[in-house]
Amino acid sequence: MKPKVTMIAWNQNDSYVVTAVNNHLLKVWNSCTGQLLHDLVGHADEVFVLETHPFDSRIMLSAGHDGNIFIWDITKGTKTKHYFNMIEGQGHGAVFDCKFSPDGQHFACTDSHGHLLIFGFGCSRPYERIPDQMFFHTDYRPLIRDSNNYVLDEQTQQAPHLMPPPFLVDVDGNPHPTKYQRLVPGRENCADEHLIPQLGYVATSDGEVVEQVIGQQTVDQDEQGMEPSILDGMIRQLQLEQDLRTGADPESASNAPQNGEGTPRRG
Repeated sequence: MKPKVTMIAWNQNDSYVVTAVNNHLLKVWNSCTGQLLHDLVGHADEVFVLETHPFDSRIMLSAGHDGNIFIWDITKGTKTKHYFNMIEGQGHGAVFDCKFSPDGQHFACTDSHGHLLIFGFGCSRPYERIPDQMFFHTDYRPLIRDSNNYVLDEQTQQAPHLMPPPFLVDVDGNPHPTKYQRLVPGRENCADEHLIPQLGYVATSDGEVVEQVIGQQTVDQDEQGMEPSILDGMIRQLQLEQDLRTGADPESASNAPQNGEGTPRRG
């Protein structure tokens, strides 16, 4: 097998360089002389995560598709800590990314099964108050392409990155309480009534109909002359404000339902 470097990282003070090679070895080099100092043995599959400690130049974290997470002392070439990401009934989960906290006391990893793993010192009680399942309601929304081949959200006809902040839901699409909705950037200061999404019934791939968050008034409702939902008003109002900030033509978004104070009308 021809050796290939899959990832490279400098340590905190730039005195060492660590490379991950596709033969599952990590190599520690002197950054000034180029001398090979250590071969770090432990991984059984390719490594695409190398993360240096924010202030301790001796410490380097590595994680790979074999589910292993190692903390190394690269000055000695030894393992300090090891964790194997075994998922009950599903084998191991490949680790896709890791990051240290700024104080160096914690690090977080994400794996191939959608889990966020948090390691560190102290009590885990604050994390236990967070729901086990958190997704954005737009995570699995279908996309389409316009005449210029740009990607748009099928339901709102907007570019995904220009859409308002999404709602947090569980794995079945049920929205979480408002106290969790404020965790989404952009929703921190919203009133309670603006944190309750519009619900509708959606057919899943296996034909089951489930109640989920929907992001826009349906065509049938518009044709029947029903009042627009509060969520639709929020979306249009946020789009209008964004267009004004970016210098776009405000007339293109002037259909946002407003009352005298410029806030969305309530259905």
